[in-house]
Amino acid sequence: MFKKHIPNTITCCNLISGCIAIYFAFQGDYSLALLSIIIGAVFDFFDGMSARLLHVSSPIGKELDSLADVVTFGVAPSSIVFEYLCSFHEHLVIPFIAFVMAAFSALRLAKFNLDERQTTSFIGLPTPANALFWGSLIVGYGDWLSSMPYAAYGLVAMLLISSYLLVAELPLFALKFKHWGWQGNEVKYLFLLTSLLLLLLLGVKGIAVVIGWYVVLSVVTRSKQK
Repeated sequence: MFKKHIPNTITCCNLISGCIAIYFAFQGDYSLALLSIIIGAVFDFFDGMSARLLHVSSPIGKELDSLADVVTFGVAPSSIVFEYLCSFHEHLVIPFIAFVMAAFSALRLAKFNLDERQTTSFIGLPTPANALFWGSLIVGYGDWLSSMPYAAYGLVAMLLISSYLLVAELPLFALKFKHWGWQGNEVKYLFLLTSLLLLLLLGVKGIAVVIGWYVVLSVVTRSKQK
């Protein structure tokens, strides 16, 4: 009886992590906001896994997962970008554009729930990847970006592009293994090895680079398969 509540409890921990991330974002503590998003991503990984292992998957669990993801991977990164833009750009309107990303994240999650093509791969950028990209970008490169001329406009352009990628008909591979052999998993192993190297070399800054590399590698792999 108790085990059926375990996945939803983990999902709620994801939601709480997202709320904490939003709090730290509005406090200007981007590092703790990013850490909270990472913790939320860990909970997001384990809620689905626990549901499958315990054989307690349910429609309410699926809906709850999407609602939690909207907060942790939609509103939280948007809040980080909003507060960051407010901190160095005096324009009253521009920072609010950051919340466009939250809206597109919600749309992406709604589409994912209805799209039966995304069982072994993704169509469009996953919301956790997008959230980690923006959190890492602001934490790792925030000081450098704020010193650049027209940085706010560049960030808004990047934000609009990433928002589009969330809902674009762009096939991206998923790290789901049917077997552990090299044959058929070459791209996945290449990505994991290069990502590990980037994270070791760059630390937190490497997260944003890894997400960018993930998109590029997916596009290149897809073009070669055509």
